[in-house]
Amino acid sequence: MTDSPTRLPRIAIAGLSVESSTFSPARTTVTSFRPKRGAEILATRPFWSPGGSLTDAAEWVPILQGRSIPGGPVPAEDYRQLKEEILAGLRAAGPLDGMVFDIHGAMSVVGMDDAEGDLAVAVREVVGPDVVISTGMDLHGNVSRRLAHTLDLLTCYRMAPHEDALDTKERAVRNLLDRLALPPEQRRPLKAWVPVPILLPGEKTSTRIEPAKSLYARVPEIEALAGVLDAAIWIGYAWADEPRNRCVVMVTGDDQAVITAEAERLAAEIWARHDEFAFVAPADDLAACLDAAIASSDRPYFISDSGDNPTAGGAGDVTWTLDQLLRRPEIAAGQVSVAYASIPDADAVRQCVEAGVGARVTVTVGARVDAGPAGPVELTGEVRHIAEGDADAITEVVVRAGGLDVIITERRKPYHREADFVRNGIDPNATDVIIVKIGYLEPDLFRLAKDWMLALTPGGVDQDLVRLGHHRIERPMYPFDTAPYDPDLSARIIPASDQPDPEA
Repeated sequence: MTDSPTRLPRIAIAGLSVESSTFSPARTTVTSFRPKRGAEILATRPFWSPGGSLTDAAEWVPILQGRSIPGGPVPAEDYRQLKEEILAGLRAAGPLDGMVFDIHGAMSVVGMDDAEGDLAVAVREVVGPDVVISTGMDLHGNVSRRLAHTLDLLTCYRMAPHEDALDTKERAVRNLLDRLALPPEQRRPLKAWVPVPILLPGEKTSTRIEPAKSLYARVPEIEALAGVLDAAIWIGYAWADEPRNRCVVMVTGDDQAVITAEAERLAAEIWARHDEFAFVAPADDLAACLDAAIASSDRPYFISDSGDNPTAGGAGDVTWTLDQLLRRPEIAAGQVSVAYASIPDADAVRQCVEAGVGARVTVTVGARVDAGPAGPVELTGEVRHIAEGDADAITEVVVRAGGLDVIITERRKPYHREADFVRNGIDPNATDVIIVKIGYLEPDLFRLAKDWMLALTPGGVDQDLVRLGHHRIERPMYPFDTAPYDPDLSARIIPASDQPDPEA
């Protein structure tokens, strides 16, 4: 391969992206990933799509990109099928200079630990030692030592909610392009990797509040130092029970002394404040949240049904909260207007569509994937609205029971925007209480809410991690172990991927 200054670098694009709760009975299949291939991949990111800022910066070689909303683990055969297609595409791609490894970092595969590490090693074996591989991950991903060694350039989001997701994906690509512009022997930086023994949900580590706010503010300061290429805090994914699941700090660069000192300093700051992490909003059981919402004059009042949050990996069809709502006398009598988003149940949607708007129906909903503590729930009410085929080609129906509007969907679907409710004939500003299967409120709902609480409800992404029952994570680990201890927060210097890792 020549290093002609006029030749554009050839860069492959491939990866699988999903958060997988190992506590959920759901499964994330090939279909869930909705794989994109070829030009479809380039259309997903504005910076390398036609006319984008990086369109002409490289010869892009898009292979396969699979992205699923969070869910349960990936069956081994589904993973094998997608993995083999990626590897076959890379074999057929011809000589490459670089690769964008497009992952989230919290994918679990049935019967496997560290799925991203497995995929990265397989990719490296195909593309060879000279190809520089870069990734931009979710801060709720996991960075095992194997993953950190196999890849060359790693970065992650610096905001939760992830308002900087696109910026991070572009930063990963620009880092790659910058390193490919160097002589081959200078392209691979060193990586100072520090595991920090905490495992916390995103709802306790939002960058809207302390201590995550100021800890993550340190990241760009470190990145700006001479000798540093990138800095990152992966807070980790709390709802998978694997040895890799924990917080990791990594500083990447060419000055070993600087990256070591900065990684250790940042890890020590995180550990010194580990018991300051708290929920992003007042949190309580559902009954207490409902009491507060109904008594409040703030409208709309939001409640997060956090234990079955589909954007964190919940199955989405746990009915415990719906069952409790149907039992509240103020709601049943219509004294309080409540919107609930949502319950996926394709059969119930079909029955409502067949009955039509205005019809009175009795349907059994939910608990088809995750029975939870309530099982299927019988819902009797009026079909108030039918939305045929949203942007994801999902039909939604609204059934009103007393003062409760229940959104039922064909498939799992998160509700993050005001428009999601308006599309279903619900005016959030004219609704007393809105209950959403979510964790921290996404920006549009956060703006809309006059007040809100986090309901500590059951499900595959239960906020009570100790109650969930992790058995395979490394110990000691906060909050599972609360007795004082001094973890080893020394930086492990991980060599370039073309060199053997003595500790791997």
